[in-house]
Amino acid sequence: GGLAAWQAEGLALTDRPSVVRAPGTLLASVRRELVVDAAFVAAHVGDPSIHLVDARAADRFAGENETVDPVAGHIPGARNRPFKENFGADSRFKNADEIRRRFETIGEPHAVVHQCGSGVSAAANALAMEVAGLRGSRVYAGSWSEWIADPNRPFATGAQ
Repeated sequence: GGLAAWQAEGLALTDRPSVVRAPGTLLASVRRELVVDAAFVAAHVGDPSIHLVDARAADRFAGENETVDPVAGHIPGARNRPFKENFGADSRFKNADEIRRRFETIGEPHAVVHQCGSGVSAAANALAMEVAGLRGSRVYAGSWSEWIADPNRPFATGAQ
């Protein structure tokens, strides 16, 4: 719910850190099976066994409005599922059943690859699927910005 939910709970706001931690080491790892690259996507354009889901707003997907990249449109065969539609007016995830209905018609979760402009909104769609119990989808983190950087890669415009 973000800041609005915090304030609705009557919780305090400050411009100072609430916790001071000693410097340390963070060890993190990427679950490689949940991430794909441009080569994977290129190899599967037009492949009905992989379902590419674009999380950007409908106007960016259609190529009507591009605010970031030099070319507008989407990867051929992608379906548009704007990430903002996963959230209610209170900025919290909608209930799992509602989210599940948005995604279950696309295909099996392991066959779904999320993308957006730069990978951030795609991650929100992947998380929404997890919230809905649809586990195993993947993210193309390079997304549209990486895809369109290569002039040899195909692209499409329009709502479909």
